[in-house]
Amino acid sequence: MSDLEDLYQEIIMEHNLKPRNFTKIEDSNRFSEGFNPFCGDTIHIYLKLDGNKISDVGFQGSGCAISRASASMMTEVIKGKTTEETDKLLNIFHRMLKNEIEDESELHHHDLGDLETLSGISKFPTRVKCATLSWNTLRAALDGTKDTVKTE
Repeated sequence: MSDLEDLYQEIIMEHNLKPRNFTKIEDSNRFSEGFNPFCGDTIHIYLKLDGNKISDVGFQGSGCAISRASASMMTEVIKGKTTEETDKLLNIFHRMLKNEIEDESELHHHDLGDLETLSGISKFPTRVKCATLSWNTLRAALDGTKDTVKTE
């Protein structure tokens, strides 16, 4: 394994073992839950929107290291963002995992932070569902969708 892959693995494990924003936001005004039936990952996303700005975000749930790390990284990067900025991040993250980014500078332009460490997941299609569960659940929370998000 290369030094870069080792570093990426360390970052993912750090977010898995010590997830950021792993909490229920008691005064949240948006909520959604997600479930990955392939591996059993579950997630609850709590958002506090002030107008179109995400003033607070939290998540709870259980799942594999990739699922928890992705949710942790996601909450770090979207806190304080507008819903429009978050939509752009959702789009670029999904495109990154589908290996649809041709110009690497596009990733840096959107300031994905630690989320870039998940780019290698695109090589493992079954793991992409783990990495995107929190993002799809976030989308449902932003849209006010009441149904449980599933990765089927």
